[in-house]
Amino acid sequence: MGKLGLFGELWKFMSKRKKWWLAPVIVILFLLGILIFFAQGSAVAPFIYTLF
Repeated sequence: MGKLGLFGELWKFMSKRKKWWLAPVIVILFLLGILIFFAQGSAVAPFIYTLF
């Protein structure tokens, strides 16, 4: 992947192909992943899993 990494490659792809609509999708998926990751060991987990 080189020195850019995953996010650098995504940024390069979006800027070259003019796919700016992908940015909010990627951000929301990233935030949902973080929410699920941190909720696994907490007392809030049953409430978060009912959303899905």
